[in-house]
Amino acid sequence: MALHRPSTMRRILTVDLPMLAILAFTLGPYLWMFLTSISDQSTLFTEGPSLLNATLENYTRLFRTVGFADNLLDSFIVAGGTVIVGLSLSVTAAYSFSRFEFRAKRILMLQFLLINMFPLVLLILPLFVLMRVLGLLDTHIALIVANSTIAIPFSIWMMVSYINGIPRSLDEAAMTDGCTRLQALRRVVLPLCLPGIIATGIYIFITSWNEYLYALTLGGREVRPITVAVQTLIGEYEVQWGLLTAGGIVGALPATVLFLLVQKRLISGLTQGAVKG
Repeated sequence: MALHRPSTMRRILTVDLPMLAILAFTLGPYLWMFLTSISDQSTLFTEGPSLLNATLENYTRLFRTVGFADNLLDSFIVAGGTVIVGLSLSVTAAYSFSRFEFRAKRILMLQFLLINMFPLVLLILPLFVLMRVLGLLDTHIALIVANSTIAIPFSIWMMVSYINGIPRSLDEAAMTDGCTRLQALRRVVLPLCLPGIIATGIYIFITSWNEYLYALTLGGREVRPITVAVQTLIGEYEVQWGLLTAGGIVGALPATVLFLLVQKRLISGLTQGAVKG
């Protein structure tokens, strides 16, 4: 017992309390946002955020007056379209890099990695000029293409590591049984690397959902994702903190719920990609 008590106290001081401090530091701003969003606007600056007299007026105004539902729909269309385009191109490209040998293979892979080292500001002007020439400004297609330029290079690197962990003998056995190369990819490789596909898809979705610079530059009145819509709640002379925090909570909710639903798949996909086959 004498040895058990000091070890318990040491664990509390060295593990439990620091973890509680880190948790409070991490979740504190979100809890403060939630309290602000459910506080009455008239008493927010006099009494501060509080659970007393909690109201959902800010959320009601957010959807009725501001039209936040349309902004959420725009974000879902852009993020979903980017996931479809990104996975379609990254999976097929990663399969080619994993299974075939060709010239400049290493150089191309290095270029995909170098693209992520440059800031997005360098790509805004060329993309803006290109979309204006094509007549795609203020459309979902423009934002899907722009977000794909960010997501696809790193997604290819992720998928290559997953596909490298699948033995090539499985592809060869499927083609020996009469499958074509694409059928072997669809029937053998894709089911085996499903956790990696889910992890990559979540990465693409969250990247597109949280993207602000492209949405601000290439979007407009017709297409306005939530990242831009929340910014419009900040006025020149007044900030409506209730609406602003409510918009932040609603905007962060879909990505958080998606992560919680596929958490096990995501972790297994990330650990699978960390092991080199």
